[in-house]
Amino acid sequence: MAKLERTLTGNFDQILDKIEEGIKGGSVSASMEGGSDFREGSSRCSVRVFERYSYSGGNRVSMNVTMFQVDGGPIRLSAITSGGSTAVFHKINTLGEENFLNKLKELL
Repeated sequence: MAKLERTLTGNFDQILDKIEEGIKGGSVSASMEGGSDFREGSSRCSVRVFERYSYSGGNRVSMNVTMFQVDGGPIRLSAITSGGSTAVFHKINTLGEENFLNKLKELL
């Protein structure tokens, strides 16, 4: 598992679109597997799940990206990757997870 948390400013929809397009366009095997959007009053939350093949790990890696905003204030972003290990009992070779998260860091 690799994790990234950031506080962002800007247009929520534009940032979300940039993340979606940037992740999907950043790898031949990247796809958006699902998403959810919630609104309650002036608060909103968007969750996206991406997946791609990790050549270094020889498996698929997923990344969950959550964005949350209250009253047009700062946007809180949390991204967590998973699935990069090939071991049965211990977490080893998480390079694919970290590389996937680095693509998001570049976009931000």
